[in-house]
Amino acid sequence: MREDANIQLLAERVASLGDEQAYKALFRLFYKPLSQFAYSIIKSWESAEEIASDVFVNVWKHRERLLQVDNLRVYLYVSTKNIALNYLNKAARTQHFSLDELAVDFTVSYATPEQIFISGEMVKRIEAAVNALPPKRKMIFKLIREDGLKYKEVAQILDISVNTIDVHMAQALKKISEVINLSFTRTK
Repeated sequence: MREDANIQLLAERVASLGDEQAYKALFRLFYKPLSQFAYSIIKSWESAEEIASDVFVNVWKHRERLLQVDNLRVYLYVSTKNIALNYLNKAARTQHFSLDELAVDFTVSYATPEQIFISGEMVKRIEAAVNALPPKRKMIFKLIREDGLKYKEVAQILDISVNTIDVHMAQALKKISEVINLSFTRTK
């Protein structure tokens, strides 16, 4: 909850004071995750980084609107999704867009004490299990586990119900658990 309050404070400083330092802090906090999210939609790092930059240009241009935003994190992800989808439409890469067709790369961006003790082989097996998930499930797993979003936030971003998020996460965790249990069975 502390991080959300800090994000809200930064947004308020940007909106009401035009505080460039607060803006830069928001940029540093969200640029990489938004770039990764855009990449999962458009499959081009260069364009994904442009899209994340465009999101922040729009935030600065319309900073006074930030005071009306309840959840800046969701707002930024939805903005990224919308700009990425507009990019796809303009590029005429696809006539129809489906979340089931998305590719999501799973990367470990932090190490907890538990992760430090997991062998390199186990990490490879877990990553393989995550990468074997259906694309929509993999995206949901990444947004929650890697990007730290809440179920409700992911539901808002992807425009699906929280129950659907819950089902996808349960199935993803079950599959990953099966891989881990199979790995332990083989090593004994």
